[in-house]
Amino acid sequence: MDTLGIHDLWLFLLSGVLLNITPGPDTAYVLGRSAQFGWRGGAAAALGISAGCLVHVLAASIGLSALLMASSTAFGLIKWAGAAYLCYVGITMLLSRRREQDCAEAGLAPAMSPGTVFWQGALTNILNPKVALFFLAFLPQFVSSDAPHQAAAFALLGLIFITTGTAWCLMLAAFAARAIGRIRRADRATLWVNRALGSLFIYLGARIALLQAK
Repeated sequence: MDTLGIHDLWLFLLSGVLLNITPGPDTAYVLGRSAQFGWRGGAAAALGISAGCLVHVLAASIGLSALLMASSTAFGLIKWAGAAYLCYVGITMLLSRRREQDCAEAGLAPAMSPGTVFWQGALTNILNPKVALFFLAFLPQFVSSDAPHQAAAFALLGLIFITTGTAWCLMLAAFAARAIGRIRRADRATLWVNRALGSLFIYLGARIALLQAK
């Protein structure tokens, strides 16, 4: 670690674990998809979120995130694209009826595949400039300013953070899938999960729309 200029690794690990287990939009998304589609849906959501974070980590490592924050035009484009996408997903969920439950009762495949859940989770992170701001603010605190390989250090720390976060989200998905298994089959349960997730996505979209570059 010293060769990469990484310091206070123990503090990074502790901070990362605490940040990962703090309830937030990612937690709600994983729990919601687990409630709707069981373990496979929750795992797909967790892996999608991690994939989105990985894009931001790589961008921070090669300097693209800093360029994004420095360019008001690029920041605005990503911001509005992310806000529009989140609001679109939220409205779609609010307007959906009980397609997943109807398909399950009919013995058909769920209306949303694990692949769709994965890409939805990934895009909600990739198009969220707040995630880019987080990694730009968090990772440099544990890398020396004169480190000869800062990009590699940022990438390594980011991968560690994503690994612990993915493990936590997968555990949440397993727990939720088992705990909510029966509730998921209850009448109107899917409808209310969709409403809750839809409202959350619209709220996040509105917050992103109001976000200002630093």
